[in-house]
Amino acid sequence: MYFVYILKSQKVSRYYIGHTENVEKRLNEHNSGKSKSTKAYAPWEVVYTEEYHTKSEAYKREQEIKSYKSGLKFKELIKLERWQSG
Repeated sequence: MYFVYILKSQKVSRYYIGHTENVEKRLNEHNSGKSKSTKAYAPWEVVYTEEYHTKSEAYKREQEIKSYKSGLKFKELIKLERWQSG
């Protein structure tokens, strides 16, 4: 299985969108500074995930979410996940 995930920086108001096979492992990589693009904004927390059968499906969805980052659809995703997990 593959996952699309959204991280929120606990340091500043910033989000990161990616895809992976292992969300927990990838979060640890982001928080330990192994990713140059997120290193300065750590620590991160996972605020949203979606599951897909193939890497290509996950990548396609990642690109779709990135296309509306910070817009209304993006904000709705964040609210939906918080409601479901709360």
